[in-house]
Amino acid sequence: MNILLLVSAFNGLTQRAWCRLRERGHTVSVELASTHEDPDTLTAMVQGAAPDLILCPFLKHRVPADVWQKWPTVIIHPGPIGDRGPSSLDYAIMDRESQWGVTALSAVEEMDAGPVWAWRLFPMPSEPAAKAALYNGAVADAAIECIDEVVAKAADPKFRPQPQEELPRPVAGATTRPFMKRDQRQFSWTQPAAEIVRRIRAADSAPGVRCDIEGQTVHVFDAAVGQARTHRFRPGTIVGRGGDAIAVATGTETVWIGQVKRPRDLGGDGIKLPATAVFDDASLPELAVPSRLRETTYTREGDVGVLTMRLYNGAMSTAQCRRVKSALDEALAQDTRVLVLRGSDEYFSNGIHLNVIDAADDPAAEAWANINAINDICTALVSCTDQLTIGAFTASAGAGGVMLGLACDVVVAREGIVLNPYYDMGLYGSELHTYTLPRRVGAGTAARLLHDKLPIDAAEAARIGVADAMGPRDARTFSTWLGDLAQSYADPRWHAETLETKVRTLRKTHPPEYFAAAELAEMAKDFFDDRDGFSAERAAFVGKHPPVETPAKLAPHRWSFA
Repeated sequence: MNILLLVSAFNGLTQRAWCRLRERGHTVSVELASTHEDPDTLTAMVQGAAPDLILCPFLKHRVPADVWQKWPTVIIHPGPIGDRGPSSLDYAIMDRESQWGVTALSAVEEMDAGPVWAWRLFPMPSEPAAKAALYNGAVADAAIECIDEVVAKAADPKFRPQPQEELPRPVAGATTRPFMKRDQRQFSWTQPAAEIVRRIRAADSAPGVRCDIEGQTVHVFDAAVGQARTHRFRPGTIVGRGGDAIAVATGTETVWIGQVKRPRDLGGDGIKLPATAVFDDASLPELAVPSRLRETTYTREGDVGVLTMRLYNGAMSTAQCRRVKSALDEALAQDTRVLVLRGSDEYFSNGIHLNVIDAADDPAAEAWANINAINDICTALVSCTDQLTIGAFTASAGAGGVMLGLACDVVVAREGIVLNPYYDMGLYGSELHTYTLPRRVGAGTAARLLHDKLPIDAAEAARIGVADAMGPRDARTFSTWLGDLAQSYADPRWHAETLETKVRTLRKTHPPEYFAAAELAEMAKDFFDDRDGFSAERAAFVGKHPPVETPAKLAPHRWSFA
């Protein structure tokens, strides 16, 4: 089929759908609705694409009637049958729904009211998930299943979608609700910690919840319940810090906050930053961070060690890179045969921390420190000859985060995740990619990936050699599969053979530091001379500025239209 993805942004779900549909042989193009103020212009672009089917995996804009009346247009709505409105997941988390769903429905004049093509239900986690984690996990999985079904039904000339009124409503709480406003999200620090955390997670990663901490009005994100507080602290008082997070007293326990943003409407920069970058009080006591916010954890089972990174939105600041490097050094010093480097179920890594860089007094100097710090991690992995390392993409990754995983000896990816080997950000790239990527896929494929800067899913990564294997989609099943794989590599025969091959490869080429130095020479020009517009690209990313047009590489229909 010729399929057009009409979306508000080329987000993670859209990328996943784009990869899957292309992998299955369809011709797929993308049109960003956000770049069209005039409905007639959008309609003309759709006309140029001449699609057999229009899919809208992530659409906040209204589809012009001239579009949905002429072409089959299917909206992927993150709610069960009967649910309508732009804040579906926010309400589902706030209202403690035990199950939720995704519905594929035809675009019609009334939002989310069209007849149904497909639907899926899934259980909600017992502990409230962050909205972004829910969206990128259970919602995305259900959405992809719905998209598969829609494409199959679109090929059947006899199929007709069913009106919602004729279908059962499996979730009682599914109804029409308006956009959730700021005052509906607010809380008091005197409330129980669990209720505060639920409200914050329902607004994470956007828009966050506005509140006052120590006299400052901020938006808070990345929350977890901490230990019972001592009652000598007034609710709303910062009582400690750990890593990038702060602990705030509540009516019961403490609530840990990992990220905050000073709102622009009150004179702030509007940049989401680690909490300690805004509340930087060195006199606060260092406290044990709750496991949910812990940056790294190390476990061991026999000859296999597992180092898990937990990075909010996948970003790694200079300080975070140094802490991860310290944890890696400790893990590599153990007497295990195999070390697994993995991410959380939500994120692996997206490389250097653009928000922290943009907020720095000297962004170029901060970017330089950041890239050197992440390169130190990559160099340690590539240079290690005592343990076999396995890089496990437990979740999607981008830019330097992809190359960080490729610094390991064996690379595996969970089904459904998406890898973006660098973005159009005005950067040459580093993280030893000039060594690791060609070694895996060959010079030609490496050059194509770096030039195109397009996403690949786990299936394609395994097919072209970016990954050695693809594991199961379910996160728990993947962890079990990964553990079994790691134990197999701990077998003395496999272990010795693989490490001997690595040593021979390292001896045949320049040392890792050579590749890092050559890459850094290019990155210095990008950071300090801004030769390819990194400053403007970074500011647009951090400020969430919408693109002015759909990138040509996503929209081949534009060439035929022109």
